[in-house]
This record gives sequence, C-alpha cells and structure tokens, in this order.
Amino acid sequence: GGNGRKHPAAGLRCPSVRRARRDPGERTSAPLAPATRWLHGLPRPAYPNLSTMAENAEGDLNSNLLHAPYRTGDPQLDTAIGQWLRWDKNPKTKEQIENLLRNGMNKELRDRLCCRMTFGTAGLRSAMGAGFCYINDLTVIQSTQGMYKYLERCFSDFKQRGFVVGYDTRGQVTSSCSSQRLAKLTAAVLLAKDVPVYLFSRYVPTPFVPYAVQELKAVAGVMITASHNRKEDNGYKVYWETGAQITSPHDKEILKCIEECVEPWNGSWNDNLVDTSPLKRDPLQDICRRYMEDLKKICFHRELNSKTTLKFVHTSFHGVGHDYVQLAFQVFGFKPPIPVPEQKDPDPDFSTVKCPNPEEGESVLELSLRLAEKEKARVVLATDPDADRLAVAELQESGHWKVFTGNELAALFGWWMFDCWKKNKSSNADVKNIYMLATTVSSKILKAIALKEGFHFEETLPGFKWIGSRIKDLLENGKEVLFAFEESIGFLCGTSVLDKDGVSAAVVVAEMASYLETLNITLKQQLIKVYEKYGYHISKTSYFLCYDPATIKSIFERLRNFYSPKEYPKFCGTFAILHVRDITTGYDSSQPDKKSVLPVSKNSQMITFTFQNGCVATLRTSGTEPKIKYYAEMCASPDQSDTALLEEELKKLIEALIENFLEPSKNGLAWRSV
Repeated sequence: GGNGRKHPAAGLRCPSVRRARRDPGERTSAPLAPATRWLHGLPRPAYPNLSTMAENAEGDLNSNLLHAPYRTGDPQLDTAIGQWLRWDKNPKTKEQIENLLRNGMNKELRDRLCCRMTFGTAGLRSAMGAGFCYINDLTVIQSTQGMYKYLERCFSDFKQRGFVVGYDTRGQVTSSCSSQRLAKLTAAVLLAKDVPVYLFSRYVPTPFVPYAVQELKAVAGVMITASHNRKEDNGYKVYWETGAQITSPHDKEILKCIEECVEPWNGSWNDNLVDTSPLKRDPLQDICRRYMEDLKKICFHRELNSKTTLKFVHTSFHGVGHDYVQLAFQVFGFKPPIPVPEQKDPDPDFSTVKCPNPEEGESVLELSLRLAEKEKARVVLATDPDADRLAVAELQESGHWKVFTGNELAALFGWWMFDCWKKNKSSNADVKNIYMLATTVSSKILKAIALKEGFHFEETLPGFKWIGSRIKDLLENGKEVLFAFEESIGFLCGTSVLDKDGVSAAVVVAEMASYLETLNITLKQQLIKVYEKYGYHISKTSYFLCYDPATIKSIFERLRNFYSPKEYPKFCGTFAILHVRDITTGYDSSQPDKKSVLPVSKNSQMITFTFQNGCVATLRTSGTEPKIKYYAEMCASPDQSDTALLEEELKKLIEALIENFLEPSKNGLAWRSV
C-alpha cells in the first residue's frame, strides 16, 4: 500500500509526489519520489556535530559548501546528507547527492535520503539511483549487513553452511549500478565476515537461487533482480533456508537489523574479496546440472517430444532465460526452441519492448509472434527477464494469436499435472494426499478440478512467498504438491523449487502441446474441454496507476466506511454483495466469527467482494509497483455453458466496480496504457 510514514525524529512525511518517468540515476535537478513503499527510520545521528561530518566528507564538494556544513534548516536531513557523503564510495551516486546539495534541492534530497525501503511481496524493490530509498551500492551493503546480523542470531552454523547469491542482467550506467556489481558487494560483506558464499559466476534465472539454497543446505540466499519491472528498477529478493521467500516475522526482523548497522563495516566495500577469498565458491555448473536432472521428474513423454512436428519460438525478453530454456528443452528430448534473435541476449535497456513484462500481452510479444509466423511455429513461449514467469501464445485457425492469461494457463497446467499423476501413479497412491495451491486473487479453477477429482486445493495470500512456505509445510507432512500458481503468470510444476519458475513451466507447456498435437487438439481447444468438464471460469485482471499513497488509502478507507463508520457496501451499482473479506483489517463477513481465515496483512490494502451472481472481485495494491489492481472472476457450474452471457455479466460488473469503488476520474487514477 505504501502510505507515507512519519519519520520519528522530524515528523516528516515521506513523499507522495508523482513518480518521474526517468530514473533517479539521471535526474538530479527536479523533484522525484521513491519508486517503492516507504519506511521511516534512518537511525538517529551517532555523531557529535555536523561540522566534523563535513570535514570528513571526502573533500570533493566545493569548499564554501564544505565550510558551511549542511544547514538546510532540517537537522534530520543534515544528518542524512552527512551520512550519505561519508558512507557512499560509488562516485556516480555520491555525485548525484552532491549536485542536489549544490543546487539547494532540499525537497528532492529529503525524498531520497529521509526514508528507507521495506519488504514488499518480492523483497526490497525500488529504482536504482542515489538515496536511502533506492537500490544502490550503499543500500545493498546496508541490507546485507542487516541480513548478516539476523542470520548470525538465527543460525549457530551460519559460517559452516554459507549463503547463496545470484543476479540478473539489469543495470544503470548513470549510477554505476548493475545486478552483477550489487551481487559482488552482497558477497563481499559476508566474505569479510568469514561466511562462505556461493556466488554464481554468471547471471541465472531467479528460481536457481531458492533451488541452490535447498540443494547446498545454505542458511539463506539473495537474488538481485527486479523481475519484470521497468528498466529503472532493481531489487533484493531474500530466500530462507527452506528455499521459500521470507515471510513475516523474518522481514520485519531483518529490517530492524538493517537499521541497527547502517554504517558500512570495514571490508564491506571490498569487492576484491570475490576474486581472492577462499570462502567464495561458484555453484553454477553443479546447480545447473542438478536442476536439469530434477526436471526429469516432471517429464512424462520424452519419446513423443523427440518426434514432435510442432515448432516453438522462445523469447527471453532481453533477460537471463535463453541458455536455460534451451537446456531444459534438451532434457525433455525436444529440438531447441527458435530464439527471437533481437531479444535473446541480455540488454538492461530492454530496447525492443515498451515494458519488459510479458504479461502485457500481444503488444510486447510483437517480435516473437512475427518470427513464429515466419517460421511456421504455432506456440510462442515468453519468459520474463529473470525467467521466473511465463507467457504463452498460440496461433489459431483464424490466423489470430491467442495470448493465454495466467488463469487460463493454470487451468491447462492443473488438468495436465493431475492427468500425468493419474496415469503414472503407483497402485497405492492416494488422491487425498495430493494438493494444488493458488493465491487468493487467482482463478478458482483448481478448486473446481479438486472438488471433482478428489484432491485438495488451498489458497494463500497474494505473493509466491506464501505459496512457497505453505508447500514446505505440506511436504514436511508427507503430502504431494503437483502444481501451484498466481494469476500474474507465475507457475510451479512439481516441488523441486519452492518459487515460481518460468524455465520448467515453458518446457512443460511444450510437452503438453506436443501431446495434444498427437490427438489433433490445440491448447485453446483443450482449455475449452477443461472448462466444459469443470465449469467455465472467466476472469479479468487489470490495474490503475496511482502515485499518491494518500489517494490509495482514501479509496480503501471509503470502502470500509461506505454508508457509515465500519460499514462495507451492500451493493456495487446494481450488483448485490453477499460477502466482504478485508485482509488489511482481518474481517470476513462469511465466517461465523467474522474473522478472515487468511492471515492479516496490515501494510497492504486488499478487499474481496463475493457477489450474489457468483462473481468474486478483489481490489488490492501492488507489492512491487504504484498500482491499484483489480481481479474479477465469474465461476460457473459445468451446466452453464453460455459463455457470451457470462462474459457480458462480468464486463458489466467490472464497469460498476471501477465506477463505484475506484472512481478513477475523481481520484486522478491513470488507466493501464499498454
């Protein structure tokens, strides 16, 4: 949600300024707000006076600034400026702050220096550039020092078991900031403290980090990535010893530890350690080999794959995916997929796409669709830049492309993984031991399949971190999890990794398509068969952009006090509401005790409405971007097959939801543009 929080010392609110389109690394002359959720809490100064700080600041500001120490009229800001100039050893980001200081840009200095990042649904994520609320050398060093402190407290064998570090291919020249450099600094902080570090020698898909944490029995791991965010962003994604992303209370505790050791330790900047320390190991070959070996567990038709006439195009969206998807296809017995040449190699500018998110559909898949037409390939597979998510498109008889939604792909995966289990299970295998999972804003199609087939379905809060930790619990209790997903094209087939994985998902789709091809059935036709058997599930997900945390808060508060205080709406336009669940406050009108079964998530906004007509709609804030998202789904029983009617009803309901609950024109919300 990210409503500005007050800083304890100075009563300052963190900014709610519209986020600039360019990145904070380039722009040091106009106000700019943090690209992330905000946290108070720069530590109070531990320094006697500002003039000493000024003298220590490494003398490259012009002298009149040096001799008139930072007296901006705001002691909290003066302290933060002093800290930044003393601690930051990256000349580019240090210069960004010096320029702002020289130009008297106090507001922007405050925006950059007087707040800190918090853990969202995917760890720390923000724009790259100078400032405590951005991703840069210094904030990554601080975060890793906090990690060290917390892990040392949690694990007596930390220094035997070690820590995993991976990275993608993002970067920003104007801040001398790249994922690889940030990964080296992460490793350096830990190596300087005698912690063994498994640092990948080249970029890897995000799922390789949680996989390595489990395989190497490390205590934790970090992946430097901002996944499919805009090119200006980067992030710091943390995995626990289980191989799942951290959840509460670890995130809060790590933040506390970060705040306790914000000054870089001796050795923290020494990235040479990565080349000289005997404690640094490169797990790349070993982990890649083990990962590919484990993939065989979800391959059921290798013989058939080797003979298929189907051709596949794969785009790695200028990210890490190419080599790994090629290897996975080899493991499954396929000929290699045809790569999109312009998008095959890493490019931190993502120069051929408007945004690096394959979820945006046809507009960003242009190059791969044209190549597929030329090569007569019917199926296009697109992994996002860090290869943890997958988009799929299929050429239809009509000559049009069908780009599947995350929910539609999940219907296919759910059917496929259960079908394969059924055909390959041992005679004493019990269907009651089988589980599938989805986040609560995702389609309920797996629930419908589970009810009919007799296995278990569970839902979690949004974010794969919740799925990962729930799968871990189920496995420890002897259960078998076949498939899990979130609607934003995040899929997990099998349980070798406890996070979403676009590499394995891509090759499973290829196998599914090849198998269906032998029956003369397309993916789209099979999707319809799944819906006809288990009931149509028609859904739509989209979002509005909102850069003002106060506006976001007021939209949700209005829904909580709709007619009078603490009263939720009973209608949305003409649509009657049956139940309301508010994850932010923990309220659920459908439960006997009115308490939500899913855990409360106070620092994000999320309300779900169940309508009389069978539709379920959720409004929530994004954990990684300045978005208000909406999700709506009509769940029909198998006997309701008039899809046009269902689609019309859903369309009207969404219009009512937007007009009555989000009020975009009144609230100045920007409609999704892609």
